[in-house]
Amino acid sequence: MSRIVLVHGVGQEQESADSLEASWIPALAGGVRNAERPDLADRLWRQSRPGVLECRMVFYGNLFQVPGRMGNGQLVADLTPQQQELAMGLAEVWLRQAEERAMLEADRDEAYRQLCALDTQAAARQGMRAAGRPLLNALARLRWFSPAGIAFAERFADRSLAQVTRYLTEDAVREEVQGRIAAHLGPETVAIIGHSLGSVAAFQAAHRLEHELPLLVTLGSPLGLRTLVYDRLPEEKMVPPQVKRWVNLADRDDLVAAVLDLRTLFADPHGVLESDWMLDNGSQPHRAQSYLTKSQTGAPLAVALE
Repeated sequence: MSRIVLVHGVGQEQESADSLEASWIPALAGGVRNAERPDLADRLWRQSRPGVLECRMVFYGNLFQVPGRMGNGQLVADLTPQQQELAMGLAEVWLRQAEERAMLEADRDEAYRQLCALDTQAAARQGMRAAGRPLLNALARLRWFSPAGIAFAERFADRSLAQVTRYLTEDAVREEVQGRIAAHLGPETVAIIGHSLGSVAAFQAAHRLEHELPLLVTLGSPLGLRTLVYDRLPEEKMVPPQVKRWVNLADRDDLVAAVLDLRTLFADPHGVLESDWMLDNGSQPHRAQSYLTKSQTGAPLAVALE
């Protein structure tokens, strides 16, 4: 059982719970310190080691490894035809998000050009699955995805789409992730913090709780993505009943956070859901550590720990 439970997002198949804790916990302590609670920050992380407040990472990246493959990550081509349709739908949404609100004008222009090219090819292809490679190529051309180059961007987008799709469509994968989260939860848990796909898993885990949870934090969340994520949630579209405070944070330039204000989508009879989309995570708007270091993350956690 853990006081604070962390749930990572996509693209972590080469990591481990320990390596992610080593980067997330000091970032989270920084967020608490930026919220002017150095006493609690020291209890999370001090002198290059974890403090007395137990904070554990739920690791599930190894579920998406493919033995014998360089890089080990599962790709869209490994999915069933139906899953590939969903993955390509998500890719197109990301591209349209970039056209509307990418941080860089060059990305907005590039997304517009790529979408126009895809539209002209629509009559010649059979469904979204056939558009897979052009869509992946289009995403890879955006600087949002390619700070380390186009080749890396295409691999990252490919793996990310495959992992999100498998989590949403395969009960066995979803239940394994939920089981790993549940193993860390208990009455002493004060917060679950989920990033990206991990925010979807955290939301679902909170719905299964039988005891009170003081704080749920979702960072860069795709929960509001209507047809592809939101409509596929088996849970009621409401704040989990045991959650006493839900803080949703998004950088406006984070393309994964399709709907910035989740208050428009989830019933909240007790007024506990807060959404803030004014964060600035710099050149990597979806980066987990950039969210964790913000005072907007640290302040509610400090209150929950008091």
